[in-house]
Amino acid sequence: MEIGVSGSAVGRDYGRLAVPGTGTRKMVTILFTDLVDSSRLSQALDPEMLWNLLTRYFEEMSAVIHTHGGIVEKYIGDAIMAVFGLPRAHEDDALRAVRAAFGMRDKLNELNAALEKRFGVTLSARTGVNTGEVVALDDPAADQKLATGDAVNVTARLEAAAPANEIYIGEVTYQLVRDAVKAEEVEPLMLKGKSQPVSAYRVVSATGLYGNERRSDTALVGRDAELGALRSAWNTVIATRRAQLVTVIADAGVGKSRLVRELMDRVGADTMLVFGRCLA
Repeated sequence: MEIGVSGSAVGRDYGRLAVPGTGTRKMVTILFTDLVDSSRLSQALDPEMLWNLLTRYFEEMSAVIHTHGGIVEKYIGDAIMAVFGLPRAHEDDALRAVRAAFGMRDKLNELNAALEKRFGVTLSARTGVNTGEVVALDDPAADQKLATGDAVNVTARLEAAAPANEIYIGEVTYQLVRDAVKAEEVEPLMLKGKSQPVSAYRVVSATGLYGNERRSDTALVGRDAELGALRSAWNTVIATRRAQLVTVIADAGVGKSRLVRELMDRVGADTMLVFGRCLA
């Protein structure tokens, strides 16, 4: 993170951590969605009709994913894996993924009306969303970023555990979106490859918006230098009665807003604070 005060910069970079080769370690949110009982479709439909149906399904779902800023990592049979945070990270990638999952479910409901009329069948899907570190191909020209890591496996397990037409999210995702969605904790899941139960939540709604700030339930840790730079600029303003422009620069999700909020909390008692907020 960099703190720029009138042209100077103080701080450290906690962004990307390079790994050997062309892979980059990144925090992303993964979405897995899979059709339920798809074998029923292959028995009920002619192969060409099934191909047309699935083609339309994939097109509609992919459009929703792209609308929310995600990329389709791969198609696996009749499953879709999407990643939010590649190649560019956003401060709200987890929320984008959850909203995409809801948007896909709504779109599927619309699609089912047309599918039932044309093919005499309807589709149902289950979805898992999870946030964690992955190693991804850092090649802007690559069609697929090839994200790998335990977070991907957990996402697939969450999807497999979800009931039809439900969305399960992992613990980290829940912590990131809890101020903007309504979710109910489910019984901890025993997932394949995990020695301990994994916490999961069923998302009920995702219509909320972040307010001017997110909750800060924990103390700020490891930002003494950055906070000191901000406080120094503030003291200079008070002493000279002249404005200064301070710019905080870092990758999405590192904690820029949290740092600024900490300064505001510390000087707020003696200050009238005026601030604005833009869309992501």
